[in-house]
Amino acid sequence: MKKQQNILIIGAGLCGSLLALRLGQRGYNVSVYEMRPDLRKVDISAGRSINLAFSDRGNKAMKLVGIEEKVKALCIPMNGRMIHDKEGHTFLSNYSGRDHEYINSVSRGGLNALLLDEAEKHENVSIYFNKKCKSVNFKKTTALFKDYETKSEFVEDADVIIATDGAGSAMRKSYYLAKKFLFSFSQDYLTHGYKELSILPTKTGDYKTYKNALHIWPRGSFMLIALPNLDGSFTVTLFLSYDEGVYNFNNLTTPEIVSEFFQKEFPDALSLMPNLIEDFFKNPTAPLGTVKCSPWHYKGNTLLMGDSAHAIVPFYGQGMNASFEDVVEFDAILDQNSGNWEAVFKAYEATRKKDTDAIADLAIDNFHEMKDHVANPIFQEKRKLEMALEQNFPNAYSSKYSLVTFHENIGYHEAMTRGRAQDKAILNMIADKSIPTSDMTKEELKVILKSVQQETNNILEDDRIAGLKQ
Repeated sequence: MKKQQNILIIGAGLCGSLLALRLGQRGYNVSVYEMRPDLRKVDISAGRSINLAFSDRGNKAMKLVGIEEKVKALCIPMNGRMIHDKEGHTFLSNYSGRDHEYINSVSRGGLNALLLDEAEKHENVSIYFNKKCKSVNFKKTTALFKDYETKSEFVEDADVIIATDGAGSAMRKSYYLAKKFLFSFSQDYLTHGYKELSILPTKTGDYKTYKNALHIWPRGSFMLIALPNLDGSFTVTLFLSYDEGVYNFNNLTTPEIVSEFFQKEFPDALSLMPNLIEDFFKNPTAPLGTVKCSPWHYKGNTLLMGDSAHAIVPFYGQGMNASFEDVVEFDAILDQNSGNWEAVFKAYEATRKKDTDAIADLAIDNFHEMKDHVANPIFQEKRKLEMALEQNFPNAYSSKYSLVTFHENIGYHEAMTRGRAQDKAILNMIADKSIPTSDMTKEELKVILKSVQQETNNILEDDRIAGLKQ
């Protein structure tokens, strides 16, 4: 493929700006069109998550484009989950038994701005804002845009169009509505929504609670979480049913009811949030959904990438990381395949889709884990054992969370398959009381590790025979 080919990218969010940077580095002529204003000039957060969990798969992409250290400066390490019970007691549950494995809280806007700055350093990359894509003619490889400033409409053509315009993708909608080829699409919503709140810094700019953790208030059918920001604040997110339970988004309609809810369920958080009522009624309540579709591409003309192809719920902290990994995988396909764009797109989807389907399913699993299971004594016992196995046998054992989050060279599908089998093996052993509950010696742990590995392999083999493992 000729490097001077023109590539049009729809959407200048995290995935689109990274893709523009990488393709610019590779020498392609890249034009990016974004419907929102330039976030480097105006605040466009509007109730969206202002920070995200950044981990190894995302960092792999930063290494690829050579900005790892610049991104690191935007990050706050989070070593584990700080669990808050109703009485205000806390305990820290580390993400890994290996000290070097942790996730990071990173500013969405700060990271997006950095990627845009880096992309625009290349003369062959142009980024245009306030240009909304209305539809894509994937047969002609053209896109119709509306200019929000002039109110006029215009058409852009290119050799290739790649849509990174998120869960509401205009190009995916064009695929679906045109009915020109067999296109499968599903969009599934949780019964829960979310609302952004905040814990402001102290008057001296300090953190009001422990900085280096992802804070969780699990309450069975709902939860509160908090991630730290560089300015001393925390972004707090309430995940709650729209219409089920004693308290839900549909009946939290007055300051008195909201205060009553937080006083009853999250009293220690409430004491840190004198701004609660203002935040609650100012910020929108948003839905939580999963998007799956196929095919992602139309011949060699167009391709869906990132959330436009596979939007997921946020509970594994992998939405951004998965989209960044999309760019890494796509880049590898470009290296391996010297054929036409259609061959590249086919190979990319064949490699990638099983992994994005897997992380979508894992994110749903983790929703139930975070709001409920983390407070369950059996789950806590399982995590304690996994931490001990990782600490004592760092090269021989990794939990499902570690496989997904810290093993960037293992695909999501493989991590899910092995991780679920390990979970089942350990929970079975705990239920059978074949694992001591008291502190164990390294030799005792070694015996347990061997048993877990054997039982895991037995479960994987049973699944393979049953046709459950691909």
